[in-house]
Amino acid sequence: MKAEFRDLGLINYKLAWDLQEQLLSENVALKSAARALNRDIEPMEINTTHYLLFCEHNPVYTLGKSGDASNILINDERRSQFGIDFFHTNRGGDITFHGPGQVVVYPIFDLEKYYTDIGKYLRNLEEVNIQLMAEYGLKGERSKGETGVWIDPGVKGRERKISALGVRCSRWITMHGFALNVNTELSYFNHIIPCGIENKAVTSLQQELGREIEMKEVKEKLKRCFENIFDCEWEN
Repeated sequence: MKAEFRDLGLINYKLAWDLQEQLLSENVALKSAARALNRDIEPMEINTTHYLLFCEHNPVYTLGKSGDASNILINDERRSQFGIDFFHTNRGGDITFHGPGQVVVYPIFDLEKYYTDIGKYLRNLEEVNIQLMAEYGLKGERSKGETGVWIDPGVKGRERKISALGVRCSRWITMHGFALNVNTELSYFNHIIPCGIENKAVTSLQQELGREIEMKEVKEKLKRCFENIFDCEWEN
């Protein structure tokens, strides 16, 4: 499946959100127009475009559409003093943090060209992370009843999350995605209850491996993992 890859670099969260909304809307409009002409048209015949966006964000907390604002543990004044933005978004999931040293991945995929199963899509996003972590000698795992990728999820008191997921889907076009902690400053997570899950830690590749990780290297490995899981061919 051909997909357009874009590395947006360090970008304000709202700018990246607006770009996702634009790309999703363009794909939805293509679908609507094609089906207005031929309601029985096959998904593969509709000229939607798959996009894979990588970026880093300036410090920001984002709350999912059904998230609980009480999971933000500091008030707006203190948050501003720390230089952290805040957005209530239209993705699934609860509160999380994005910031420099974290790879944020936004697939704008037409799932009708893959499968119409959001649960399977989320598991495949997790699998991308699990495969990436394996390349660094780490065992990424799923935690029962919780999205995202964890280390030692079955060891009480040792559970730590390394990648958080939250997506939106409209007419089977996806947006939002996941955030993988690479060299992330983890102290930002002290001011929230990450993903609304209490008494579980957050970690990063840097913390687990004891060294700073080259972001370019991680991104290249992530692209290859997407190739494996989603059968992508990149168009830059």
